[in-house]
Amino acid sequence: MIYIIRHGQTELNRRQVLQGRSNACLNETGIAQAQQMASALAGVVFCRVFSSPLRRAVQTARIVAPNVEPEMDERLIEMDYGPYEGTDLTALPPEVRTFFSDFIHNPAPAGMEPLSSVKHRAGSFLEDVKRLEGNILISTHAIAMKGILEQLTPDSNGAYWSTYIGNCAVYVTECIDGNLSVPREWVPGTGRNT
Repeated sequence: MIYIIRHGQTELNRRQVLQGRSNACLNETGIAQAQQMASALAGVVFCRVFSSPLRRAVQTARIVAPNVEPEMDERLIEMDYGPYEGTDLTALPPEVRTFFSDFIHNPAPAGMEPLSSVKHRAGSFLEDVKRLEGNILISTHAIAMKGILEQLTPDSNGAYWSTYIGNCAVYVTECIDGNLSVPREWVPGTGRNT
């Protein structure tokens, strides 16, 4: 089984700042979120752990799977927001607001990484991971995670781009006959997927 987790909260998340490639650490809330998920996943033995190289994702991976050192993979890094990095999410420039209002029909503003690039690197990563045995943890970011979910759900028609994914949300997929299944959100404490 492959568990895909978004990192815990950072101070930039709390302040509603477009974080992107900023290398912020988890704040106290983010550490607590990761610890709660570690408790929820305590029965899962992870064979491999992969993480975005950004600190918040690495910290989350180390808290959730403390017995396996995470392997950094650049393909899991967050979307590059270019000149919009650090923008206040409550006062977005019009072109960013337009993009965020409809990811499918509005291209990323100039200087931002296109969503096709995020999805392409997600696909490249998944091709490598699906060959592995055992339980795997992937620690990443909201938009990068959406790229993974889009790649795993061919008929989504871009629905994941507009789906809210909270801090430390987890989705699961498994490899069946060489193919990864459509992901499902993993709900702690219920032992089931939604």
